[in-house]
Amino acid sequence: MHKKLLMVLLPLLLAPCAWAQPKVVVSIKPVHALVAGVMEGVGTPELLLAGGESPHSYALRPSQARALAAAQLVFWVGPELETFLERPLRSLSGTARLVTLSQAQGLTLLPVRGGGAWAADHSHGHGHAHAPTGGIDGHLWLDPGNARAIVTLAQSELERLFPEERERLAANAARLLGRLEALEAELAQTLDAVREVPYLVFHDAYQYLEQRYGLNAVGAISLNPERSPGAQRVREVQRLIRERGARCVFAEPQFTPRLVATVVEGSGARQGVLDPLGAELPAGPEAYFRLMRALAENLRTCLEPDLP
Repeated sequence: MHKKLLMVLLPLLLAPCAWAQPKVVVSIKPVHALVAGVMEGVGTPELLLAGGESPHSYALRPSQARALAAAQLVFWVGPELETFLERPLRSLSGTARLVTLSQAQGLTLLPVRGGGAWAADHSHGHGHAHAPTGGIDGHLWLDPGNARAIVTLAQSELERLFPEERERLAANAARLLGRLEALEAELAQTLDAVREVPYLVFHDAYQYLEQRYGLNAVGAISLNPERSPGAQRVREVQRLIRERGARCVFAEPQFTPRLVATVVEGSGARQGVLDPLGAELPAGPEAYFRLMRALAENLRTCLEPDLP
């Protein structure tokens, strides 16, 4: 009997213990993709927000709270973005290391826009809230240059956690940095013909992309995407579309498209969709590349002139 039991238990005892491996947790899918790319062959980071959650304030599920409690390394953008994490992160174990990307060196950071056509001091659909005007815009991953800085930081942090995997992590990071440099050039080529074309977005999430590629966003529809804008705001947006000659107005998959249909009615402006988080993309190392290509292609398709 003991011999049979030993034969059953021996493979389990000799196998690497999954629970013994340091646990890495990442808040949102685009950052998760970059961290996962650095970790390929070493381990798989856990993703908290899959991207398709409710467009209202988010609350961690018990399984996600447990993942955080067991984490030894946590990547998040910061309180400018994931307000739902502020309280849970205070409960991290004393040995856990928290990496706040909005405070990292080497990033290009932009202030939140406010007033007139742009929203300020509002909460919205992916479980985060903007800081008041003058704070940092947290959508920093939408600049590929910032993605490279995130990869470099992730490599450094992961080498501290996995010192025996230093060479593999360095090789992964170098390969990823090369791919990001090529992606940046690819996106520039995709967007080149529509740089000056005016458009509106559902909410002000894309200025890092706009600044990097010289795009011409002229405003956002929603001052608070958790609440439908009133009749006055709808009229303001309709006037803005006419005055600025906006060719396209972009919805987001987390929110009803009916509002966009209402504001473009009678204007001749097209309707498109932009998704800053990749809600419908599978998580993993390719998610960042697929997300950025989809953004560029959706912008180009909606903004390019009608073919004769």
